[in-house]
Amino acid sequence: MILTGPEITQERQEGRLCLEPFDPARVQPNSYDVALGPTLLVYTSSPLDVRAENPTAELAIPSQGLELRPDRIYLGATVEVVGSDHYVPMLHARSGAARLGLFCHVTADLIDVGSRGQLTFQLHAVEPLIVHAGDVLGQVTFMRVQGERMLYRGKYQGSVGPQASRGHLDGKGVVA
Repeated sequence: MILTGPEITQERQEGRLCLEPFDPARVQPNSYDVALGPTLLVYTSSPLDVRAENPTAELAIPSQGLELRPDRIYLGATVEVVGSDHYVPMLHARSGAARLGLFCHVTADLIDVGSRGQLTFQLHAVEPLIVHAGDVLGQVTFMRVQGERMLYRGKYQGSVGPQASRGHLDGKGVVA
C-alpha cells in the first residue's frame, strides 16, 4: 500500500520517515516532490565497465541552467535527505519533467527500507534540455513493508550529492 500525502506528513512528524528539508507545499496526494541539487556527475570514459570504478567529473549547475545532451547519463541528487526504517521510498519523475522527455530515475526507483541520504537522480534527456539547481523534477512515494524488516546498511548509506555506481565493490560484477 502507498502512503497518502497527509499520511506522509503525519509519519514524518512522528519520525517514521525522513524528508529534510520539508516543505508542506510539496506534499502531493500520494507523494512528496523533490528538487535537483546544485551539481551533476558525468562519466568521463567509455565504455563503462560494471566491474570497475568508472571515472567521473563533477559539473556545477550555473545560474542560467545546464543543457543535458541526449547521448549521456547525468547523475544528480535530491536536495532532500530521504529515508525510512518503516517504509520503502520510491523515486519517480514528476509528469511535467517526463513530458519534456526527461527520464529522472531511469531504472532503479526502489530505495531499500533503512536507507537514508540524498537520492541520486539518473537523468537522461531524449532531446537537449536545460535544467536548473532547485528544479522540482522528482517525487517520492512511500510503500508499506510487510513481514520482517531487514534494514539497508549498504554502500550508498548516508549519501550526500550524486553517487556514481559502486557496483564494482560487490565483487560479483553485478551492479546493485
